[in-house]
Amino acid sequence: MATDYSIARLARGGHSNTAAFLAAALQDARRRTLDLLDAYVAKLGPELAIPYSTQLNPPRWEVGHVAWFYDVWIARNPRRHLGLAADPACARPEGRMKDADALYNSSLVKHATRWELPLPDLAGTRAYLEESLAETLALLSDDAAAGRDLYFYQLSLFHEDMHAEAGTYMAQALDIPLPAHLRPWERPLPAAAESAISAQTWTLGYAGPDFAFDNELPAHAVELEAFRIDSVPVSWRRFVPAIEAGAVGMPRYLRKENGTWQALRFGAWEPLNLDAAAVHITWDAAQAWCAWAGRRLPTEAEWECAALAVPSAPTFQWGEVWEWTSSRFAPFEGFVAHPYRDYSRFGFEEHRYVLKGASRATDPRMAHPKYRNYFTPERNDIHTGFRSCAC
Repeated sequence: MATDYSIARLARGGHSNTAAFLAAALQDARRRTLDLLDAYVAKLGPELAIPYSTQLNPPRWEVGHVAWFYDVWIARNPRRHLGLAADPACARPEGRMKDADALYNSSLVKHATRWELPLPDLAGTRAYLEESLAETLALLSDDAAAGRDLYFYQLSLFHEDMHAEAGTYMAQALDIPLPAHLRPWERPLPAAAESAISAQTWTLGYAGPDFAFDNELPAHAVELEAFRIDSVPVSWRRFVPAIEAGAVGMPRYLRKENGTWQALRFGAWEPLNLDAAAVHITWDAAQAWCAWAGRRLPTEAEWECAALAVPSAPTFQWGEVWEWTSSRFAPFEGFVAHPYRDYSRFGFEEHRYVLKGASRATDPRMAHPKYRNYFTPERNDIHTGFRSCAC
């Protein structure tokens, strides 16, 4: 069933800080993690060995890191009740797994070394996940009953959701078949049209009282001139003529075989749905298409305004693919890092661009127009696409 991503902040506001919601959501997220793990094991075997890649993590490291994150921010965090005021550097007990920090701390364990670590085997990794979730749920019940801040439960939930999405695009890169309930099915878009947005002062960033990621803050005013923007992302029907004209290179997972366009999806070549959003598109390819079509990428503020303001018809539709913008990922003026200090830091330090919206692989509770995703421009493994503006 299609998910309506046009509904704003399904879980990151309102009732997302209640124990009942969080307990159900944590178990839902873990079912997805375990189902993905099962799909990996079916394809790769229990060792889950994959070749080194700058875009992927070893699967056993990926899921073990998820369990470690709950432990380090909840079970092992004596200051968790302080929420955003908690000192991230406070002393912590070692926890359930000896030397877990040396295995799973992504801030310290360099990407290239993760293939060489003495990680637990599959059974040990599954046990780590099970024990971590059980303790998290027990502590959640205690903390909620005592009226304590539940920020770190929200953070850890969304962190697992992010890694489940990463597990989905990793499955695509590794040709791992996914069962229907895990696969992000593409669907046809409505015919492309434009929304006209008037000149205005837009509040960029999150200004609500509920959960926000640090790089969404602080909200601030941005002056926008009038602009016109696609009502839907660019479809393959609009994109492939630029390939045929030689203006854009062949995207990853795409080919033309015997005159028919085909897409590689989770290990199988399938007929390309020309009316679906173009996906696995790099930032450079999106820019090249815009140059060929006489269009341009929207800025982050333009995209956000079009998604949340009340434009003239047609309705702005998003949620099929993460959408590139022309905006570099950078801190807003007045940025203050939250306790998970490295959530945004590496993105700020590297050459990354802001992506807005969500993809079909994004859990709906993560999807909101204020969310700032960010990747380097050459990434073609993520479920990325774009929409364009009139020049």
